[in-house]
Amino acid sequence: MGSEAAGSILVMGAGAIGCYLGGCLQTAGVSVVFVGRPRVLATLREHGLTLTDLDGGRRRLDPGALSLHEQIPTGIAPSLVLLAVKSGATAEAAAQLGAALPSGTPVVSMQNGVSNTATAHAAAPSLRLLAGMVPFNIAELAPGHYHRGTSGVLAAQDDAALRERLADFERAGLPLQLHADDLRALQWGKLLLNLNNPVNALSGLPLRAQLMDRGYRECLAALQTEALGVLRRAGIQAAQVGALPPPRVPTLLRLPTPLFRLIAARMLRIDPKARSSMADDLAQGRVTEIDALCGEVVRLAASAGMTAPLNARMVALVKAWPHKPQAMGSHEMRAALSQSCDVPVQR
Repeated sequence: MGSEAAGSILVMGAGAIGCYLGGCLQTAGVSVVFVGRPRVLATLREHGLTLTDLDGGRRRLDPGALSLHEQIPTGIAPSLVLLAVKSGATAEAAAQLGAALPSGTPVVSMQNGVSNTATAHAAAPSLRLLAGMVPFNIAELAPGHYHRGTSGVLAAQDDAALRERLADFERAGLPLQLHADDLRALQWGKLLLNLNNPVNALSGLPLRAQLMDRGYRECLAALQTEALGVLRRAGIQAAQVGALPPPRVPTLLRLPTPLFRLIAARMLRIDPKARSSMADDLAQGRVTEIDALCGEVVRLAASAGMTAPLNARMVALVKAWPHKPQAMGSHEMRAALSQSCDVPVQR
């Protein structure tokens, strides 16, 4: 394994993001080692890895071409690790990496949320933890078939190990921007957009169809408005990740649908098949990342001496879903959120 993995990239977390990033890199000639859960690995061993995107791209890796492992291989010394486990598994995954890899190995968190890098560093202080951000959506359309339904450019903290890999990411169709500054503002900007994940998951609709429903958009706008207020109180300015600065997005979302469709053309460049990863998690009965999204807003609010009742309510709705597994209409969702505060969600 040592010779096989020399100079390789280790993907820790062969889920939707891990399989897509790692698969694209391998089709570009990079040696990639995947570590994942038995369920996912069994699927990949049977079906291989198929990668598609909204631009019509298609790539294929046969099962025999994939290096698949349930545990980190003994003696491996990758030049780079992409940490892509769900946020709740960060500490456990990082501890495993710290015990198995040489000190100083660069590990980039390609996860949702804003706290994973700090969590991973606490669990594996010997490794070089770097913040990263994946702006696009990946959905599993069929066993072993992962589809990128939106666009965007990867971001990560500047580091020599990543500078050496920029050409690989470019060839893989994964352009990567490196940032000398702290990525926290960018991560919060992405988190504001990801507040749509639970809205989409509970709606039962594809992303584009959900965003074309004004009621669901008003729910998202309310969650974002509350989060922006928390960020202001905490002295954090979220960076622009999408087409508009974060404070302008809620106003756009609340527009009547014909006007929204006209103005938000760039935002609506979404493949009809795209859906949030949280929707997949709910459908499969898996633990979601709601605590790393709306829950992060709630925790920041508490640290700033305030509350975030709308985001807290959304956490409760997602966690209650297994006991009521059916899609929630926009009117029902809007009413459920309005119960949490004195101001109606609809404006």
